[in-house]
Amino acid sequence: MQLAIGVLKTPLTSGMRTKKVSPVDESQLFAVPDGWKEPAFTKDDNPKGLLEESSFATLFPKYREAYLKECWPLVQKALGDSHIKATLDLIEGSITVCTTKKTFDPYAVVRARDLIKLLARSVPFEQAVRILEDDMACDIIKIGTLVRTRERFVKRRQRLIGPKGSTLKALELLTNCYVMVQGNTVSALGPFNGLKEVRKVVLDTMKNIHPIYNIKTLMIKRELSKDPELRLQSWERFLPNFRHKNLTKRKEPKKKTTKKEYTPFPPQQPESQIDKELATGEFFLRESVKKRKKMEEIKVKQAEVLSKRQEERNRAFIPPKEKPVMKKTNKAPSEAKINIEAIKAKVRKAKTKKLGAPSVNPVPQTKPAYDKKKKNKG
Repeated sequence: MQLAIGVLKTPLTSGMRTKKVSPVDESQLFAVPDGWKEPAFTKDDNPKGLLEESSFATLFPKYREAYLKECWPLVQKALGDSHIKATLDLIEGSITVCTTKKTFDPYAVVRARDLIKLLARSVPFEQAVRILEDDMACDIIKIGTLVRTRERFVKRRQRLIGPKGSTLKALELLTNCYVMVQGNTVSALGPFNGLKEVRKVVLDTMKNIHPIYNIKTLMIKRELSKDPELRLQSWERFLPNFRHKNLTKRKEPKKKTTKKEYTPFPPQQPESQIDKELATGEFFLRESVKKRKKMEEIKVKQAEVLSKRQEERNRAFIPPKEKPVMKKTNKAPSEAKINIEAIKAKVRKAKTKKLGAPSVNPVPQTKPAYDKKKKNKG
């Protein structure tokens, strides 16, 4: 330490040359080169393995039991590459993952924990197994407590999904993430930048901001990122600025209360019973006179009550007013004048007419033999 201090204290001689530091652009220091990937964690990085055993467990709903039974051999095979042990307890309804002696990657058990969480939240195995990759992460967003009323919550959740899932599909294409809306949670799986955007869109939708605004912003950002000149510039001038318009008029209360003017003096005290008696002069009357007055007041009240009751009883005996009966006048149909002469003429004409077609060769009518005998007898 003393040697280092001594070297620092020594003055620079004329023979020593100072190195000129070339100016470096700071923006290039923070930029990640295209196509760069972090090297994978291998067994050579940790040959001795882990000292302690770590384990995570999560519960799953009853309706996921049948699916987990089918895909459980595939889950064990996927976790077996990282030497992670997984157990499925159908009685308790839980999944447990823990490290073994052969596990060399300390972060593998955290990825396995995320895998079982996604499987419990109805994410299919084909998508959930991607969490075991290095550049993948997951986020489970709780939306159940963001809205008070259940009806409003269901409407906003449906707004996030969109008609036939079109809004959710557009969000997946713009963020390169898999999004699953299930119950009171939204499960997202993808790169870190995409997960950040998904969380923002989901929370804004629950705050009554339509997802189409955020999707439009994401589309503009996607086009701007393709231009290398705009990479180091601010994009605020290109992004749309949506303002919330409150079109509904504020509801006014039914009962409007007007505030009284402030006065430093307290309100006047109400009069007591003695003050009232002094004002009317009853205070100076005898007890017998007071009792007589009270009895008279009681009798007047009783008489009023009795008269009201009697009126109510008499109502039952009052006949109701009959409605005047409307007499129906049925006018006889006007008899049409019958033309007798015309009818007689029709009858005569009908008698002269012969029914049927005339014969071609008319046969002369021959009188029967029994008619001749009758004539002879006559």
